[in-house]
Amino acid sequence: MPGRARRADMRIGIIGAGNIGGNLTRRLTALGHDVSVANSRGPETLTELAEETGATPVRAEDAARGAEIVVVTVPLKAVRDLPSGLFDGAAEGLVVIDTGNYYPRQRDGRIDGIEDEGVTESRWTERQLGHPVIKAFNGTYAQDILDRHRPAGEPGRQALPVAGDDEAAKRKVRALIDELGFDTVDAGGIDDSWRQQPGTPVYGLRGGAEAVAKALTEASPERKPEFQG
Repeated sequence: MPGRARRADMRIGIIGAGNIGGNLTRRLTALGHDVSVANSRGPETLTELAEETGATPVRAEDAARGAEIVVVTVPLKAVRDLPSGLFDGAAEGLVVIDTGNYYPRQRDGRIDGIEDEGVTESRWTERQLGHPVIKAFNGTYAQDILDRHRPAGEPGRQALPVAGDDEAAKRKVRALIDELGFDTVDAGGIDDSWRQQPGTPVYGLRGGAEAVAKALTEASPERKPEFQG
């Protein structure tokens, strides 16, 4: 099918090869996508993942070269340290997926821009990257990417919330997630993405589209103490 061939030709960059980044690399290469993957330690440390998946290990500054989609999946505190010109050489209309979460007490330390300005985690990330983002996979268990994908329409198919301001970019991400084997629920814009941040009802929820939509409506903008810096 022409649509299937087009998807198989998609170039995707993944910046961050931890649990989420590694398993997205595994699934996306299995689906036939051309994946470049980078981490903070250099491509020579990604040999095993590359041999397993067929992905191309690269430096972070090269991960977006020619890419239609780039997934940024690094600890939030590391976003500021990503190289400048990160998206130079990307395909026209590049879509950036942000999977990040703010864990001030557990990992990231206090980030003033989030705490003092009250912006969502993904809005802060967007400002650091200098490029709009689509928030997805931030509340997904990494192992579920490998184990819980299901064909469209199958009972028990899990749904993921997706937030972003660019509707065309959001559609592209939702189509990719559908291809990965999950339903999606539109969670609004980036200023609404607090509804899927850590500590909210949808975070880590293994539910279908109806359950995810309900959980989004039940979220409170007040951060729980354990997620305050």
